Amino acid sequence: MSLHDPAVPDCPFDFADALEFDPSLASLAGRGPVSRIRLPYGEAEAWLVTSFAGVRQVTCDPRFSRAAIVGRDYPRMTPEPIVSPESINVTDPPHATRLRHVAAQAFTRERVAGMRPAVDKVVTGLLTAMAEAGPPADLVTHLSVPLPHLTICELLAVPETDRDHLRTLTMRLLATSPDARQDAADAKAELRAYFAKQVPDRRATPGDDLLSALATAPVPEGEEPLSDDELAVLAVTLILSGNDTATCQISNIAYLLLTRPEDRAALARDLGRLPGALEELLRFIPFRKGVGIPRIALEDAEIEGTAISAGDYVHVSYLAANRDPAVFTDPHTLDLERPVHPHMTFGWGGHHCLAAPLARAELDSAVTGLLTRFPDLRLAVAPEEVEWDTGTIRRFPLRLPVVW
Repeated sequence: MSLHDPAVPDCPFDFADALEFDPSLASLAGRGPVSRIRLPYGEAEAWLVTSFAGVRQVTCDPRFSRAAIVGRDYPRMTPEPIVSPESINVTDPPHATRLRHVAAQAFTRERVAGMRPAVDKVVTGLLTAMAEAGPPADLVTHLSVPLPHLTICELLAVPETDRDHLRTLTMRLLATSPDARQDAADAKAELRAYFAKQVPDRRATPGDDLLSALATAPVPEGEEPLSDDELAVLAVTLILSGNDTATCQISNIAYLLLTRPEDRAALARDLGRLPGALEELLRFIPFRKGVGIPRIALEDAEIEGTAISAGDYVHVSYLAANRDPAVFTDPHTLDLERPVHPHMTFGWGGHHCLAAPLARAELDSAVTGLLTRFPDLRLAVAPEEVEWDTGTIRRFPLRLPVVW
């Protein structure tokens, strides 16, 4: 097929109407589980897989390689590739297995359970400061932005004097504007250089922080320890993750609960229902635009009846998979009583988000804090007046004015 076949739709995936589902993505998913698309940046067209079963296949099948995109001008949403070539996000087994084995030690259930008091302490401090400042207040400024960033900085033992600057760098890296490319590349290089300076010190005099734990983690027999550069890239990946999904989802979940008072009141009456309700909220919310990092087919393959040729780019849509009617009954309805079923908000397979347990802990703590500290919290503006992000790949309110 030609690189510029007129039958292949251009997919800017720039829809940003509150938390409505992108109609172009819904249309593609409605046509079938696999479509041909063209993205705003990159050299070629790609396949887009939208069904739950298809996404599960691609993310678990070694014939579809993320590592193969390194050095290629792959189809993507941002002018500058967000990930570094050495990132854990663009590695395949066995190298990915080695990196993930080290990183996963930082996010075991036991370790995250041990982190929970620190997360709760950050939440308490942020909500206390918001209460003391008094209404009206912006929930994004007081909670959504600082909580994940402060938590990951706390875990990585980033000095307080550096935290605001690192936050600014991560925001520059997530921009989608065509003229942001060099700025994003500079931000990525600066983040990497920052952590490259930190790693040798943590090896020499380790503390009880996450970076020290990664730098001094035991190495399985027959494997090489992670290099300083690998650890620096891993730290950048963690701080990006810490500023991405959880930041968006705290705001998005708060917005949905503030605009659905019956659901919010029911949860406030029975906080025991919160973990299950959070999983449904995570499934339902389109927390980003379009797609993420593609894979390349290493050999001819078939996905959901569609022939894929060796060398083809393959993107998956976790957002569409989360709305697959074959898996979720009435998928476009938010039902906080829905029985919990695995969803794809944190990815799937070999690149499932390692920090997902930490993100869940942050969300649980933040929502619990809001429901208990501010039982009469409400939006200070009409829902249609809330301003949403349109400049990055993410979906979230830029400001969430509240009163109580």
